Amino acid sequence: MSERAAVPAIVARASQAAAVVLAGAVLAVALYIGARPLGRVPALGPLLDPAHGIWAVARTAELPRAMSRRITGLRDSVAVRYDDRAVPHIFAQNLEDVMRAFGFVVARDRLFQMELQTRATAGTLSELVGASALELDREARAQGLAWGARRKWRAIPDTAPDRRLVEAYAEGVNAYLAQMSPDEVPFEYRLLGATPQPWRPEYTYYLLARMSLTLAWNDEELRRAGIEALVGEKAADALFPIEAPIQEPIQPVAGRRAPRFATRVLPPPAPHDSTRLVIAEAFQRAMTSPALAALRGDGEVAVGSNNWAVAPRRTAAGSALLSGDPHLQLTLPSIWYEVHLQVPGVLDTYGVTIPGGPIIPIGFNRAMAWTATNTGADVLDYYEEKVDDARHPTRYELDGAWQPLERRIEAIRGRSGRVLRTDTIYHTHRGPMLRIAGRWLSRRWTALDISDEGRLFHEASKARSVDEWMAVMGGYVGPAQNFLTADTLGHIAIRSTGRFPVRPPGISGTRITDGTKRANDWLGFWPLDRYPQAWDPAQGYLASANQQPKDPVVDPSYLGSDWPSPFRAMRINALLRADSAVTPDAMRRFQTDPTSEQTALFVGPMFDAVAKATAAGVADTFAVRGAALLRDWDGRFTPENERAVLYDAMMQELTMRTWDELRGSTNVRRAPTPGTAVLVELMRDATSPWWDVRATPARETRDSVLVASIGAAYRSVSRRYGPPGPRWRWSNIRTASIQHLLRLPGLGRTRIPMPSGRGTLTPSDGDGSHGASWRFVVELSPDVHAWGTYPGGQSGNPVSDRYDDRLSSWTAGKLDTLRFPRDAAGLASPRYSLTLRPER
Repeated sequence: MSERAAVPAIVARASQAAAVVLAGAVLAVALYIGARPLGRVPALGPLLDPAHGIWAVARTAELPRAMSRRITGLRDSVAVRYDDRAVPHIFAQNLEDVMRAFGFVVARDRLFQMELQTRATAGTLSELVGASALELDREARAQGLAWGARRKWRAIPDTAPDRRLVEAYAEGVNAYLAQMSPDEVPFEYRLLGATPQPWRPEYTYYLLARMSLTLAWNDEELRRAGIEALVGEKAADALFPIEAPIQEPIQPVAGRRAPRFATRVLPPPAPHDSTRLVIAEAFQRAMTSPALAALRGDGEVAVGSNNWAVAPRRTAAGSALLSGDPHLQLTLPSIWYEVHLQVPGVLDTYGVTIPGGPIIPIGFNRAMAWTATNTGADVLDYYEEKVDDARHPTRYELDGAWQPLERRIEAIRGRSGRVLRTDTIYHTHRGPMLRIAGRWLSRRWTALDISDEGRLFHEASKARSVDEWMAVMGGYVGPAQNFLTADTLGHIAIRSTGRFPVRPPGISGTRITDGTKRANDWLGFWPLDRYPQAWDPAQGYLASANQQPKDPVVDPSYLGSDWPSPFRAMRINALLRADSAVTPDAMRRFQTDPTSEQTALFVGPMFDAVAKATAAGVADTFAVRGAALLRDWDGRFTPENERAVLYDAMMQELTMRTWDELRGSTNVRRAPTPGTAVLVELMRDATSPWWDVRATPARETRDSVLVASIGAAYRSVSRRYGPPGPRWRWSNIRTASIQHLLRLPGLGRTRIPMPSGRGTLTPSDGDGSHGASWRFVVELSPDVHAWGTYPGGQSGNPVSDRYDDRLSSWTAGKLDTLRFPRDAAGLASPRYSLTLRPER
């Protein structure tokens, strides 16, 4: 680099370092206020020490151009070569050595992230950040995820090969910890006045358990109780149905080339049940935990993942194509870390891993590629238990006899090691219990079952075909995923895979079950051949976007309820049906396609309603103006357009006015809002009692509510942004917000424009904190090619060039070429080199 070119980089790094120092000062004050009773706060002096304080993050921001280290346990030397995108390519001679190096390099870049997510699962955050995390820790202990993860780890035989791989990964992490210099300690530890904890092998299973919390948590029974108290059981079943009202399933239906729309009439709302409402309020309070608040909202799930694969006969080059686009919480550093692992003749896999997990859950090898979206199956049920003592139970009743409760004592400690709180968690044979409004509920959840997903991912990453990969993953338990695969032989396949419960006749997964009878327990699990699945379908492509996996017309068996509206799936299918010569670049463009299949279902009826009101002389002026503006809209949620904001506001108004019955009294938290697909279903019934707004003396109809909604939307947008013009641009309104893991000021990236809208393939929640966490496309030609990116960078150091260097390409919808060399010599001019050798 020339001297002139180096100056801006130095200035930028100094600015980034200053932001870290500012963040440190803010955090120190916050910790002082929040942790004052503990009597221990980080001193600012050591933080600002120019030699080893927070300024050291700038000196260690970049990896050495070349480095050599010796590691205990290595059998042979391992070459790690970083490409131009700072992806480590790890070349080892055996599987255990590649895992040791894997652990070493991930810890070098993401150590604090690994510890933070481990502590979040274990319920030990208070030991790191103080008493402010006490309620989070109590909830984590009550969920039992770490308890279940330890059971899984202990169940793996000591001599099992996969156990040795997990242990080797942990040895690599700890080898880095042992050799880490004071300057290399991540700055978050300095801010917190903490020391990195050693890494235990079972922490890998904590991570897998955490993913179940994110992807397989379901409290439908508790939510349903509140809805039934407000509108009655029949209406609740219709508003949050087991069968999605629009069917575009993952498993294709032979001969169908368009979505299937249901023709049901929604039953009217019943009067409030004040007695049940008291209990429902208690259930809803139990659902407002801080940790789970991010996993659900009061409305329809706004985010979701997408994947699709195209068979060779529908691609331009005659090779199968696969696209993966998982949507998760966006953070800096990113949830993903990119890596390439190679052991000659055994393993040659490229993909993304979650730091702390020695697996490649999404990736490709020389023969095939795989990705996943969340299934959303109902794998968690609540049972109401009868206990011998309402406050301090020791037994629970089962089939007329008392059974002893298992007790788990959980002592939560703070930063000083002092016990902040001791909780007793009770277990039935089904799982841990919680007490709500004097009632004891036990939780049966597949996330706590004995299983070994790590072993399956290890084996599957070596598969040479779609059939081989799917056969290995047949025993996968959870969180249930829609696994999509494609191979160089030209095959594509998808399967919703997980442990799906078989419930007794008459027992619904949507309501709390009587726990006093063993006959109400799950009877078993679905057989593999019953899973939603498809191999090489006649239509020549496959797609999933979290929609209901199997059309109930094909199989009415209960798999879940209240499915996300299938507009993303509809859009993917529309794009793939229209293109019989798909290219990798088309796959890339599809990932950020700004068109929604939802809009036409609402703007057309709105135009008609405004026209009728105008002809009758009762149209609101603002409604007429709003309708005229939307007539000029092309329906695309592009950053530069100035009409999407009006449509979005209209849908908010329409939803609020339609489902006012679910608001309850002023003392009741708003119940969840039905999905937009249910609103589409209601649009067919112009005089349904659901259209009537209770707060007005008039009796509203569909058309009057549509007119009122567009009129109110025009007024609200104009008040907030002024008259129609540049301030209405979607790029000013719908943005991504990617925060640092500790939400430290200056270390996140906010107000990032994105082509996101209702029902598009790039959905975003209201605060922009969730979105496309990794996008990639793989062409399964004889010599596999791949492209990908994620919103962040490989390093967890905010001063590093590798902290957010991929963000610009992610924002622009571009994908980088993924280097896939066959050996270390095949990576020309590596950015960094690391050689790991056995100890003498």
